[in-house]
Amino acid sequence: MKVGLPVSGLVLGFIFGILIFTMLNIPGELASVYAPYLSLATLAGLDTIFGGIRAGIEGRFQDDIFVSGFVLNTLLAAGLAFLGDRIGVDLFLAAVVALGSRVFLNLSLIRRYYLNKIALSKRKDPHVVNPS
Repeated sequence: MKVGLPVSGLVLGFIFGILIFTMLNIPGELASVYAPYLSLATLAGLDTIFGGIRAGIEGRFQDDIFVSGFVLNTLLAAGLAFLGDRIGVDLFLAAVVALGSRVFLNLSLIRRYYLNKIALSKRKDPHVVNPS
């Protein structure tokens, strides 16, 4: 199971974000101005991380697809938000819906995999009493 890169990317992203905000002394007002962009970047990152974990579980994880997916998803989502700001339409909502549904789908498949794995290990364990 190859999920090290997505998980380490998540951890490094949090550390990098905290360092940037503390080193640059970014005021709280900046976040409210760029809230649509920051929310989309976060959602695109979560989508890529959960997709990478799912691909690792399924045995089809590839580093180049993971990194390019992260960059392109983030750029496309930010581009939609920027274009929506320019024409006066909340286009970032389309990206939120699309990325949000993918995050929930990937998370449900990851959860199902681990629940099935736990159930199979309980059936194989001779010390577990089967109630049926």
